[in-house]
Amino acid sequence: MSNYLIVGASGGIGSQLTDYLQDKGHTVLLAQHNNPINQNTLVQSLTHISSVEATDFDSVSNFFNYGVEKLGKIHGVVNLAGSILLKPAHKTSNDEFDYTINQNLKTSFSIVRSAGLLLENASVVLISSAAASVGFSNHEAIAAAKAGIEGLARSAAATYSKKNIRFNVIAPSLLDTPLATGITSSPLALKASEKMHPLGRIGTPRDVVNMIGLLLDEENNWITGNVFHIDGGISKIK
Repeated sequence: MSNYLIVGASGGIGSQLTDYLQDKGHTVLLAQHNNPINQNTLVQSLTHISSVEATDFDSVSNFFNYGVEKLGKIHGVVNLAGSILLKPAHKTSNDEFDYTINQNLKTSFSIVRSAGLLLENASVVLISSAAASVGFSNHEAIAAAKAGIEGLARSAAATYSKKNIRFNVIAPSLLDTPLATGITSSPLALKASEKMHPLGRIGTPRDVVNMIGLLLDEENNWITGNVFHIDGGISKIK
């Protein structure tokens, strides 16, 4: 069985990914920020829940060091930290832009930095967005942050290939998670979003979890530097 670190585990995907990995017998160390994880459903089978500031290099490095000390070997890392900002560039404040970049791109850079320093023979999975490759209106800040993640992963895949650290990115479209409540809570907005997707629905956390599981699996260790669009066809089909 394998040992995994999940950063940003208190979000909509984190609990389902944790259940998925634990059901397969793997050990999971979770890093959360401020939002509490549902202790009743998760804590019994977890090794550790740690408070981590994912935008801080030292905080992330300490979490990785704890994982190595506790488990001896880390087989994979997933960064689920992120945010959504739907505003045109001319209405985006300096603080909003910095927050979007930090929560998405800087957290991913922090994970790459610690993985490159401390790991080998491991899989790192980062999260982008269909907005990085499709021109959606009012997505300038998030598109910039997520596109940066994709470039980061390709460069890291080259840099750390000699250590057999694989870096891949999943780029979903709209998912039914708490982060997207501003859209999914509106019947009109939700219906419009569903119509945008060739498969006629928005995504679920499980759609992304399935792909993360594939990329973490050591049997799939010849995959690196790729971006996988799990988006109901929105980025490829018109």
